[in-house]
Amino acid sequence: MSFAAVSETYSFFRAWLLDPLRVAAVMPSGQALAQVITSEITAGTGPVIELGPGTGAFTRALLARGVREEDLALVEFGSEFAVTLRRRYPRAHTLWMDARRLQGVELFGGRPAGAVVSGLPVLSMSPRKVIAILEGAFGKMHPAGAFYQFTYGPACPIPRILLDRLGLKAIRLGGTLANVPPASVYRIRQRQPRPPAQDRPAMGLPAAPRG
Repeated sequence: MSFAAVSETYSFFRAWLLDPLRVAAVMPSGQALAQVITSEITAGTGPVIELGPGTGAFTRALLARGVREEDLALVEFGSEFAVTLRRRYPRAHTLWMDARRLQGVELFGGRPAGAVVSGLPVLSMSPRKVIAILEGAFGKMHPAGAFYQFTYGPACPIPRILLDRLGLKAIRLGGTLANVPPASVYRIRQRQPRPPAQDRPAMGLPAAPRG
């Protein structure tokens, strides 16, 4: 392990000791998880918002996928991480703030983002805060954009009742046993609205009698 990797791990562990609910893991996310959570993102995705980038494991993967540094918005609540991110990625938009305030911030000159990548510990958050984060994230994306969230748990970390309330759907994208601990990734998108009744094709109806 390189000196930089050891330094990152130590910084992450120290942050976890100070505030375990905010950091929620004793080690930064590994390369295998970073590859899974960014697997659908390319240079053509457009601007990307990263929530809770921490030491930048997902940030590095996004850059490797072709996302321009100028097209990254890094939203980080931990001051120790935000300072490091600003130094490492000077052309990215690093915001030291709570992700629940995302809705009130203008990003990318008003251009909609193509994706949001989240390293936030949503399982330890209140439903009200999760709703605020999701509303803010989807308010910054174009309608086809996707929200990517990882979890160490056995199911989607966003409860079905919250997804239904916000008109969202979640699909498990994949996972990795190589991460410590093992993790899964979910893709969350807006549901397609049902067309009005008069525009929906009739199904299983008998043909009208003639004559």
